[in-house]
Amino acid sequence: MQSTPQTVEMFSYADAEPLLSGEDLELDDLTPPLAPSHIQRQAIVPEAMAGLRIDQVAVGLFSEFSRERLKSWLNAGRLTLNQQTVKPKQRVQGGETLSLDVHLVAQTQSLPENMPLNIVYEDDDILLINKPAGLVVHPGAGNGTGTLVNGLLYHNSQLAELPRAGLVHRIDKDTTGLLVVAKNLVAQHHLTAQLADKTLHRVYDALVVGHVIAGGTIDEPIKRHATDRLKMAVQAGGRPSVTHYRVLERFGSHSLLQVQLETGRTHQIRVHMAYIGFPLLGDPTYGGRLRLPRGASTELVNALQKFKRQALHARQLGLVHPATGEQMLFEAPWPDDLVQLVQVLRHEAQHA
Repeated sequence: MQSTPQTVEMFSYADAEPLLSGEDLELDDLTPPLAPSHIQRQAIVPEAMAGLRIDQVAVGLFSEFSRERLKSWLNAGRLTLNQQTVKPKQRVQGGETLSLDVHLVAQTQSLPENMPLNIVYEDDDILLINKPAGLVVHPGAGNGTGTLVNGLLYHNSQLAELPRAGLVHRIDKDTTGLLVVAKNLVAQHHLTAQLADKTLHRVYDALVVGHVIAGGTIDEPIKRHATDRLKMAVQAGGRPSVTHYRVLERFGSHSLLQVQLETGRTHQIRVHMAYIGFPLLGDPTYGGRLRLPRGASTELVNALQKFKRQALHARQLGLVHPATGEQMLFEAPWPDDLVQLVQVLRHEAQHA
């Protein structure tokens, strides 16, 4: 299923993480591999680049690939100067021929799995997924199968040739919403650069505990928790982390926020909102025990007790298309559980 992308004025905020083998898969769940992708490029070194190192020249002439990948191809002898293998530090004189000849190989041992994917948009370069709650993005300890990566590899086996199967960013297991996947190295490098320079635009909707008076900005460093390695925390010496938020709606005991990330740390929204005293509703890691509003109706109590995940949805994603340069904006509707919970909160607030 495809949706028509929109051309929009972009916002400036953005947010910006070894794969294990799958097991016990039926043969019917595997797709036949495609022929390995073959990349060939050739360029004449301009006289103006005389004296520069070959790795610097490669970045300038083949800017569609990352510096790290070009260096690895140099070291492997797949990127040559006048058909000769060279070291990255070798200097050029100008006028030489720089040639790239690479057959891509699998970058992951994860196996394909046939699973439903909610594909919002797809073309030759990018793929947009609306991820449901409960779906782990990357294989890892205890999650070797049943992840989004496994599903992506079934959908397109050539994604195995890309780092992280083409993923540019990720969202937590129980967070829902939009993810962009690159379908080739050029697109992945382009989108990763957008993530770094904050032109990949992502908007989240977050339902938090407490009555938020007004929007604001949280500028607090985040790093791994000192004693609980599964958690992140606001701590001196952490990586700079900036979260912008504004109030969309208040329900007395809870507030609906729109959140944009200027940086993209692990669990950033969850950590920052808990830090200022408004944890995400249902967050099992940072929200503490469930707090029931005083005088809550039976309907609201049941709705709150039934919602077992953090109430966070990646609703909007904007990007510059890596091939066409078009500015594109995608939207993903709320999942049913969030819709139903907000309806109960809204009804309760209207009849308080």
